[in-house]
Amino acid sequence: MWKSTTEKETPGSQMKEFSSTTKIAPGPIGEYNEKDELYDPFENRDKKHANSDLGSLVHMVKSSLGSGILAMPNAIKNGGLLFGGIGTILIGILCGHCVHILVKSSHALCKRTKTPSMTYSETAQAAFACGPKAIRPFANFMKIVVDTALCCTYFGGACVYVVFIATTIKQITDFHTKTDLDIRLYILALIPAVILLAQVRNLKHLIPFSTLANVCMMLGLILTLYYVFNNFEPTKDIKYIAEVGNLPKFFATVIFAIEGIGVVMPVENSMEKPNHFLGCPGVLNITMSIVVFLYTLVGIFGYLKYGDSTESIITLNLATEDILGQSVKVIIALAILFTYGLQYFVPLDIMSTLVRARLSHRFSGVGETVFRVFMALLTIAVGLAIPKLEPFISLVGAVFFSILGISIPAIVETISCWEGHLGTCYWRLIKNIILGIFSIFGLVTGSWVALADIIKTYS
Repeated sequence: MWKSTTEKETPGSQMKEFSSTTKIAPGPIGEYNEKDELYDPFENRDKKHANSDLGSLVHMVKSSLGSGILAMPNAIKNGGLLFGGIGTILIGILCGHCVHILVKSSHALCKRTKTPSMTYSETAQAAFACGPKAIRPFANFMKIVVDTALCCTYFGGACVYVVFIATTIKQITDFHTKTDLDIRLYILALIPAVILLAQVRNLKHLIPFSTLANVCMMLGLILTLYYVFNNFEPTKDIKYIAEVGNLPKFFATVIFAIEGIGVVMPVENSMEKPNHFLGCPGVLNITMSIVVFLYTLVGIFGYLKYGDSTESIITLNLATEDILGQSVKVIIALAILFTYGLQYFVPLDIMSTLVRARLSHRFSGVGETVFRVFMALLTIAVGLAIPKLEPFISLVGAVFFSILGISIPAIVETISCWEGHLGTCYWRLIKNIILGIFSIFGLVTGSWVALADIIKTYS
């Protein structure tokens, strides 16, 4: 989720309310009655600004290949070379499968509810509204849960950005000044920048920042790979399977880096040919193949290069003594700074709308400005409280991406398939129960280890 993209989902947009008494034609995914078949959601979408298959593929790859790739060598360190390499591929397949079942469920629910397209939260809401009568009253609550999880995810990502930028600036400044100032001072120095970026209220005004961020990130990644492969010689302190206590951090970091389920529905909804998103080869399968390959490549060779000395972000391992190393650090830091406004745009937009609704028209503008300043300072406050990247990344990945990326898609598919299409011997139900258990296990163990690290660091 730690991504850079202009295609962020805005939960609550195109809202469609499903009440608990909504009459939905029953029928499992893949088995629609004749009336359902008459409605084609793809034909009823507004395709005025639709993206081609290639354009959608570019958006998906761009959203997935963000700064999270820089954390992959540390993830492999926490998993071990063999376990981490294989585990990254398996987690990539798992994330791709969860995206697949979410989109497939959304397509089926669009037919049932005669809706052209749905966001992530609307898909979860519709699944409960169309499901067994006992759970229909929870439809609106489920939408709120997904929207809240998305907001918390983006907020957590923004906090990680603040800590990363401050850590990079500290490295370079300490080298040139021969000092060792507290990282919290550098976090405080970012207050003017984050306040200004948080005040941007129109997505189009963030386009220049997003463009600069993409250019800086691509250049920084290329130079980082040059450092990794230049005079490459594997270090001797390599572990093929890491200690059991570090495995939860491996899982949380990888899913934090790879998972980008929040941007999937906006990209799929904007496609000229939505039926090309799934299937083989399909936009999703091509995207996940590229992403998993590159993440595994960078993770394995980055760990082979630096071994147990691998930092939470690989750019922190680059030499600070030479100009090129300093330049890479600055370029990546600028990319992350420019992405902060885009990363934080979604939750700010949602919460600001709620704030304006509770203020009179006369004070709505001032009230929103004050609220945005407060929310920007909140990311600074969290950064001050947890100015260490590795446990912070693990905590955000374990909590929010386990829920959004695995649990909710499994729940949505199970409910959508409940009436007659759970498969032979209820294999879909069994599969989704396993996914749910795996998600809860990752959430609990990842959170426990991350919180233990945080407490140990600051006790």
